[in-house]
Amino acid sequence: MNWTEVTIETAKAGLDILCALLTDIGFKGFAIHDPDDFDELMAGKVGHWDYLEEGLEAELTAGAPSVTVYVPENAQGAEQLAAVRGLIAQLRQRSDADDFGSLKLTGKGIREEDWANNWKQYFRPLPTGERLWITPTWVDEPVPEGRTALHIDPGSSFGTGQHDTTKLCLGLLEQCVTPGCRVLDIGCGSGILSIGAMLLGAGEAYAVDIEQNAAEAAAENAARNGIAAETYHTYCGNILEDAALTAALGSGYDVLCANIVADILIAMREMFFCFMKDGASLLLSGIIDERLDDVLAAMQETGFRLVQVEQSAGWAAVMMRK
Repeated sequence: MNWTEVTIETAKAGLDILCALLTDIGFKGFAIHDPDDFDELMAGKVGHWDYLEEGLEAELTAGAPSVTVYVPENAQGAEQLAAVRGLIAQLRQRSDADDFGSLKLTGKGIREEDWANNWKQYFRPLPTGERLWITPTWVDEPVPEGRTALHIDPGSSFGTGQHDTTKLCLGLLEQCVTPGCRVLDIGCGSGILSIGAMLLGAGEAYAVDIEQNAAEAAAENAARNGIAAETYHTYCGNILEDAALTAALGSGYDVLCANIVADILIAMREMFFCFMKDGASLLLSGIIDERLDDVLAAMQETGFRLVQVEQSAGWAAVMMRK
């Protein structure tokens, strides 16, 4: 398998937090570059060594601090890249955004504008749950009998249907979407979850993401699937900080889904509660197994009741009720 080297430029104050957040979206290892490490190495050297390879000092002290990860060149890798882009967008919205420096994202040997296209060769139609058939817009293949096609072109947004977090959440949606229900999709990415809910019989969906390109992709994908614009509403913004956006979204939802990361889910728990009507279903995904207990404890303390947990390949999705 081929891999792409992806580097995020940051500031020293943001290194540890950035690594923790990358862990939350599934990365197990990093290469960290901190120019200050060289001075610490020289100050703490032990024994008798006087020689440094020519150019090593310049290499170790050049540039800003950064974190490098490696993603596979396949559909899962495309989802990981989209998740990294979403994480960076969230960091840029934080009150302490200056602590994270430029957050410039670079991929070795590949231009950022090409990321959305290079992985298309790996994205094939995919059955999900018992009823949906996830298919890219550029593939023309028959839909199996008994399944409903969900046409998706994520662009640079998270949500092709290939990632375990998305598949788990779509499977749970089949169990809780009822005819005519209202759905709220927070961190919508490509819109795949809320569009899936509409195709399963929901009457109205609201989709919100912190990235403008994600909100636009969700609206375009809804139209591709024949969903009327008056029943599918997209918003861009940070609901943790934008009171006007929160007010616009309103309340009384029958189903709320959020495929984000554990810390953001926990931070939003009170808002989830306020958005939902009594008895409504809460679907949470994007949770690595190691953080599952943290998320469950926070939600149960808020007043949600656990209904079901689904796990796959180190990821978890949960269904809860208000």
